[in-house]
Amino acid sequence: MIRPATPADTPALVTMTAGTGVFKPMEVDTLQQVFDDYYESEQAAGARCFVCEWDGEPAGFEYHAPEEMTVGTWTLWWIVVRFDLQGHGLGRKLLDFAEADARERGGGVLFVETSGTPQYEATRRFYLKYGYDQEARLRDYYAPGDDQIVFRKAL
Repeated sequence: MIRPATPADTPALVTMTAGTGVFKPMEVDTLQQVFDDYYESEQAAGARCFVCEWDGEPAGFEYHAPEEMTVGTWTLWWIVVRFDLQGHGLGRKLLDFAEADARERGGGVLFVETSGTPQYEATRRFYLKYGYDQEARLRDYYAPGDDQIVFRKAL
């Protein structure tokens, strides 16, 4: 089941994100602020965050939002699946949901940004597998040797 995120979900979602072993500690720390901002103002501005449940417990989440000063451009900022449930199709369900939700709200294109480091190889393959094109590589974006890879999919 996919449902809207609530403030009560935040601790479990932050812990889940840390438990994937993929995200840097700084990114996990930032996620707490992302959720605080979401409930304070970003949700009212059009951002969307949804939780996928497995046996009644949060198993993953996604966060997407329209880009300001654009027509129909959205960005998928976060998509996370609990480490022990990866490979069960939950990421695909969350991605499909985000795409459909953005499309229903006038989205014509969805962008995703991720790292070019080896630990994100599976992430990059995931987006390619589900119809995303690598649109750009911004060299040394996050840090020396850590490129930003931008994926794009027409909705």
